[in-house]
Amino acid sequence: MKKFLYRSIIGILIGSFIAVVVTSSIIYFGHFPVINGEEFIKNSFGSIFCGWFFAVSSLYFELESLRLSQQTALHFVTVIVLYFILSLGIGWILFDLKNILISAAIFIVVYLVIWGCYYLYFKNLANQMNEDLEKI
Repeated sequence: MKKFLYRSIIGILIGSFIAVVVTSSIIYFGHFPVINGEEFIKNSFGSIFCGWFFAVSSLYFELESLRLSQQTALHFVTVIVLYFILSLGIGWILFDLKNILISAAIFIVVYLVIWGCYYLYFKNLANQMNEDLEKI
């Protein structure tokens, strides 16, 4: 429960930070003197919720009773379903087949790149620890 609360706080803070950066960028680079308050609130809460579920869903990878493939599958299904429900509901993705397929393809590519980077990092870390153990 302690990890869940910690990850929740971290996810909410990251989501809030992303909302502020995106909003500031839109105002500054888009040359908007004002923004729609309702859109700001909707998008900010969407970003916060997105940050929360991405941070909390990574707890799947700490379930030692599951294989890595099961952890990855559970995490992927959880985040893609929640992300698309959120994105389609808020309007980040337009509700037509072409946009959904393009967004899904981008999501999958980004997911695979991030997953691959984490996998290589932790594999390298394990190899270093094994080498250190062999030295002892």
